[in-house]
Amino acid sequence: MVGIGVIGAGNWGKNLVRDFSQLPDSDLRWICDASSEALGRLKRAFPAARTTKSFDEVLGDPKVQAVAVAVPVVKHFEVAKAALEAGKHVFVEKPITLHSSEAEELIEIAEDKNLRLMVGHLLRYHPAVEKLQALIRSGELGEVYYIYAQRVNLGQVRKDENAMWSFAPHDISVILHLLDSDPVQVSAMGQAYLQDSIEDVSFLTMRFPSGQMANIQLSWLDPHKVRKFTIVGSQKMVTFDDMEPTEKIRIYDKGISRNYDSYGEWISLRFGDIHIPRVDMGEPLKRECQHFLDCVRSGDRPKTDGREGLRVLRVLEAAQSSLDQGGVPVDLKSKGVLQS
Repeated sequence: MVGIGVIGAGNWGKNLVRDFSQLPDSDLRWICDASSEALGRLKRAFPAARTTKSFDEVLGDPKVQAVAVAVPVVKHFEVAKAALEAGKHVFVEKPITLHSSEAEELIEIAEDKNLRLMVGHLLRYHPAVEKLQALIRSGELGEVYYIYAQRVNLGQVRKDENAMWSFAPHDISVILHLLDSDPVQVSAMGQAYLQDSIEDVSFLTMRFPSGQMANIQLSWLDPHKVRKFTIVGSQKMVTFDDMEPTEKIRIYDKGISRNYDSYGEWISLRFGDIHIPRVDMGEPLKRECQHFLDCVRSGDRPKTDGREGLRVLRVLEAAQSSLDQGGVPVDLKSKGVLQS
């Protein structure tokens, strides 16, 4: 069993506490938070775990092999660095840090100490995303032209980060994974309506070396709760709607056919069947936590490791630079963003 300490027991940290407490090869030893109320609530629900306000107390326990970090993002670097330097494997929620230089430092420490550093890109562990990847790799969709994602809701309004930093890591991670590529150019536009300088809505666009494009709509100020990806290919198109309880993926046999005759080339539309494939579902967070435990035990590299977190962070930084300039496209290569 892997001894675990969860640092941060707020809105999301409590979910990590729950799942690590339920996994058979996890020994949830500590729950750490600054709030006495949060600690008291979780102590009643998980009496086997010890609670503390002292991070040092968790790091000082030799039976703690790994920590899960779910503190505010401004403290990700500080907490993750201290844990790595104490010899603990680290799972840190997204985004990995606020600055690439900080992420690079965490990666270097983890690699020097042969420790696992994993970032909480939750959707990478969603069975539907794995199905999307299989569809692309099989060639069933043909050439992928573009992807767009929507992550909107009338939900929690944050004071320490805008909607793009809060939501976009999920979708950026999935898009980079599905296209197996890094963008060469990023642009973003948004607007702050509720608080000065904290954008409630943004539209982020990425251009890739092959000519593929991706767009993400992000908002916590919207009448609808939407969590949806659309992939347009040369042969077929597919949607992944995470708000659907069961039929999450739909494959559309629709597209454009190029035809040739003695008069030249002409284009026709094709409207075929809609196929809803079976997807064996599993809770993404529980699968993510299990993957972290497996990597700690085996020494394998997590599929959302520190370098994956850095890839996503560099896109976010470029998007924020574009946002600050009113949507001016930012060339990632010219700014060294793609260098590892």
